[in-house]
Amino acid sequence: MMNLFPWRRLTIQAHDTLSSKIPSLSFINFSPSLFHSQPEQEDIFDPPFSSALKTHKPQKSITEKHENAASFEDSEKTHNFTINSDLPFDFRYSYSETNPAVEPIGFREPPRFSPFGPGRLDRKWTGTSAPRLQPVDLEKVAEERRRILGETLSEEETVELVEKYRHNDCSRQMNLGRGGVIHNMLEDIHGHWKRAEAVRIKCLGVPTLDMYNVCSHLEEKSGGKVIYRHINILLLYRGRNYDPKSRPTVPVMLWKPLAPIYPKLVKNVADGLTFEETKAMRNKGLNAPPLTKLSRNGVYVNVVAKVRAAFETEEVVRLDCTHVGTSDCKRIGVKLRDLVPCVPILFKDEQIILWRGTKDQEHHSSGKAS
Repeated sequence: MMNLFPWRRLTIQAHDTLSSKIPSLSFINFSPSLFHSQPEQEDIFDPPFSSALKTHKPQKSITEKHENAASFEDSEKTHNFTINSDLPFDFRYSYSETNPAVEPIGFREPPRFSPFGPGRLDRKWTGTSAPRLQPVDLEKVAEERRRILGETLSEEETVELVEKYRHNDCSRQMNLGRGGVIHNMLEDIHGHWKRAEAVRIKCLGVPTLDMYNVCSHLEEKSGGKVIYRHINILLLYRGRNYDPKSRPTVPVMLWKPLAPIYPKLVKNVADGLTFEETKAMRNKGLNAPPLTKLSRNGVYVNVVAKVRAAFETEEVVRLDCTHVGTSDCKRIGVKLRDLVPCVPILFKDEQIILWRGTKDQEHHSSGKAS
């Protein structure tokens, strides 16, 4: 075979001579120093390769610890965050959209957690309100309000203020939404009154069903006076003798409390009807043409008058509230129940079905209104 492949014989001989010249590699020690260079003495503090130096802090003595604790307690006493407010009403999240006479049947969060923060208010939160601890002298409150308002504005002064603040480009504007007159809104009103005589308030959503209720709560809680109202636009005047430095302290809510659980709004069987009659009324209302269509965060100023006029000829009325939301539908139903008055018998697929009630209920409600 070697004769047939002479190149194979030359390769084997060259390999033998090379292995005889090179010593065996088994005794060579492959230390890591052959592949990694040792750092020089001047590079020992190189951050990527040097270990972090641990600094040992001197331990404080027991006397120093007691002194620090005493100073911390003194600072807590000096920086007391409890707010003592003298406002003559109970604090609520919403003043215009809640009825204090209706008690909730449950809570979605523990009532012990106050939205004003722990220890920031001298009143106790009950889950729906923070009632005033001391009785209120209504005569003294009314006298102080008259003093701040001062003399009644003349026609020229009223026209000048209205022309200055009623336009859409007014910088002193606030939006009143579905929550109505909320507590933190009072602080914003006083913030605008610090630099302006009046503030423009634009009302949208469910509160616009009863604008008189909104105006009365704004005047009562802020101490100002509504000098202009056009549909859903209000101008709230601060008064002649208003002093920003002596204004009342309004504690701010840190978060929106969860709405409590109230009794069921719609009964399975309406008062004055049987189960079959209630079912027939609901089907009749669903098949009836809608009286009006309400939009989300719209202006509902004329809805009460339309429903009252419709009940003169119709027994059941349907309101189309598509895209309004289930929560706002129920709020609208509660408002119309008290304002028209009427009986909500169904909330389904964002449709509100209202029944005008029996004749006895109509006479009873008209006697209340008168």
